[in-house]
Amino acid sequence: MPKHPNRTEFIALIAMMFATIAFSIDAMLPALPEIQNEFRPENPNRVQLIVGSFLFGLGIGTLFTGPLSDAFGRKPVVMVGAGLYIGCSVAATLVPNLELLALTRVGQGLGAAAARVVAMAIVRDIYSGRAMAQIISFVMMIFTIFPAIAPSIGAGLLSLAGWRAIFWAFVLFSTVSTLWFWVRQPETLRVENRRPFRIATLMKDATETFSTPLVRLSTTVQALAYGMLFALISSIHPIYEHSFDLADSFHLWFAATALLAMSSGYVNASLVMRHGMRKMVTTMLTVSSGLSLIVLVALVLEPAPPAYFAIFFIWQTCMFFQAGIVMGNLNAMAMEHLGHIAGMAASLINAISTIVGVSISIPIGQMFNGTPLPLVAGCFLLGLLSLFLMRRLKRLEDAGQTSLETSV
Repeated sequence: MPKHPNRTEFIALIAMMFATIAFSIDAMLPALPEIQNEFRPENPNRVQLIVGSFLFGLGIGTLFTGPLSDAFGRKPVVMVGAGLYIGCSVAATLVPNLELLALTRVGQGLGAAAARVVAMAIVRDIYSGRAMAQIISFVMMIFTIFPAIAPSIGAGLLSLAGWRAIFWAFVLFSTVSTLWFWVRQPETLRVENRRPFRIATLMKDATETFSTPLVRLSTTVQALAYGMLFALISSIHPIYEHSFDLADSFHLWFAATALLAMSSGYVNASLVMRHGMRKMVTTMLTVSSGLSLIVLVALVLEPAPPAYFAIFFIWQTCMFFQAGIVMGNLNAMAMEHLGHIAGMAASLINAISTIVGVSISIPIGQMFNGTPLPLVAGCFLLGLLSLFLMRRLKRLEDAGQTSLETSV
């Protein structure tokens, strides 16, 4: 057995670390109605906070895990984060109300942030530019398998042992992935390259991270893209339940969407080296915004029920496909010239984009009225704003005010 993972194993390992987040979110979706019934919240939309609280914890944790990994190394931070994630998963099985369940989900998000941010920093330690974007594309292609199967796993555990069994599945998954990482992945940050965990150093690195329009604009677009994705994830089960009466088969439709969207990683890996990251992001946002407008018109015209569902299914698949294209590219764009502070940069960029994305998605989810209209309208507006910012980035590049060597 080789001492270090080869490229294929490395991609699979990073994908599994990323998948902690997808599994933690998507496996819970079929359980939301049962959790609502057990805890009887006054407002049924409040149960969506089971998703939002995890994402909020993820965003907050992202602020700290990168700098900690820059100071103490990548592997110790991953192990501590996994311990917190596993501990909160166990605690979630014991809670008596929705508020405490949401609190344990915040803790889960804090722990999962280590896997997410440190994995990204490890990729940047080894790769940069379009090569990094290509690696992330392959990672995302494997990663999307988990959204395809997670709701089915959640639904199966729900029917066998109730929603608490899903949290025991989280414990098992994190234990396996963390042991794999600890045994097979060497430390990628040398001791001489580590940066002290000091407030002054953190402030200096934060200033450097956001000192260029490239980082600020790409991070903002990523936040808007997360807003679209999180709003869709939070609202999709209620839409299937109340708009289409398909709650029982939701996990199958969600799996079909994830499998179709999985091709986005292959498409991006095949094209990004030739066309560049900015062009890939702009093209995808243009397509998704145009489709959102078409769906809005269709919803206003109130088509027949079969066409109604078909239109929504195509749109939701496009939105998940969009995430597979834009997220990795925007991350690679923002971090292109920040390899010397990769942990801190990954933390700041992902924390801000996640927290802002969650803050955008929660109001959209709370506006759910039994139809997909608030969700589609929100995503359309966010898509238009994203396109405006990408055009701004192109103008800055044309004027020579950014140095994004990797765009065309």
